[in-house]
Amino acid sequence: MSAPTIFFLARSLHFGGAERQLVALARGLKQQGHAVSVVIFYGGGEFEAELTTAGIPLINLNKTGRWDVLPFLYRLVRVLINAQPTLLHSYLTVPNLLTILLKPLLPRTRIVWGVRASNMDLSRYDRLSRLSYRLECLASRYADAVIANSTAGKHYAIANGFRANTLTVIPNGIDSQRFRFNAQARQAQRANWGIADTELVIGIAARLDPMKGHGNFIAAARLLQNTPAQLRFVCIGDGAAAYAAALKQQANDLGDRLIWAGACADMVAAYSAIDIAVSASAFGEGFSNTIAEAMACERPCVVTDVGDSAWIIGDTGILVAAADAAQLAHGLQHLLGLSAAERDAQGKRARQRVEQEFAVAQLVARTTHTLGLS
Repeated sequence: MSAPTIFFLARSLHFGGAERQLVALARGLKQQGHAVSVVIFYGGGEFEAELTTAGIPLINLNKTGRWDVLPFLYRLVRVLINAQPTLLHSYLTVPNLLTILLKPLLPRTRIVWGVRASNMDLSRYDRLSRLSYRLECLASRYADAVIANSTAGKHYAIANGFRANTLTVIPNGIDSQRFRFNAQARQAQRANWGIADTELVIGIAARLDPMKGHGNFIAAARLLQNTPAQLRFVCIGDGAAAYAAALKQQANDLGDRLIWAGACADMVAAYSAIDIAVSASAFGEGFSNTIAEAMACERPCVVTDVGDSAWIIGDTGILVAAADAAQLAHGLQHLLGLSAAERDAQGKRARQRVEQEFAVAQLVARTTHTLGLS
């Protein structure tokens, strides 16, 4: 009997939590000796180099845009029919839906979906996004297995029509060898941002999107701006131009106390440069990579009670209600009131939790067991 071949399907490998997890899992399976390939709609993603370095074939379908439909589908069908993979693992809504359309052409291929979010407020998104999610819920019965990265995501999916008996929770895996505090990177990144060694920095790392709660973060920053300590705020990530402009206008009165850092290629440097990490998500969060990555870099966290964030931090951070700027500011004030040594000790406990609960090796082991690959 031939060894199983595993194909992953995703839109792209640009910066993102789902994309980082796909790459981590693909590399882990490759290291175990599995034959792994990754198929993407669009090329040019920042994570592609990691696959190349790991010797994992990357198949770029070169989709030219939303309206490149039939030629794109032809290229996708040709790749998968020629490969006839044992397992096709897709990530997120549109790739998930495409696997069901292709299922009749791949009778011996097991279809596995990856779902990543929970409690989405779809009214904040366009009509196509709402329609796509409804179709995903209806089509989910045809997937052979569905993997959610959070318990909150599992419950949300079941409430919207997914079958409980095909849905498994596998938490994200964090590469703690890569994500670890780096003092030199901290100095360089702070210099790049124009932040002095004596200043305390509160940072949020998230794409500029309504679900991520940047408005709440800005409101909390405003409540803290008269704090005696030298305090700066950093927003790491980018998003739609119109939404980004609206957020910057909202924060105009904070002046240079708030830095809009944009997307950052070196997230270890970014996490190391801040003193306290924030996840201000208002809805939609499943397993937040940025929380766990910041914890691995020994940053104490203040997080909103969305998705599995409370479970991720355990007793190493502070949990506050979503969309409550006063609570968020109070939680941050508590950490600011600690001594540097006390914050460092809390950060070290955060890292220990990541190493014990969310290692990449656990992600790979749980996946191979769930999918019968071990």
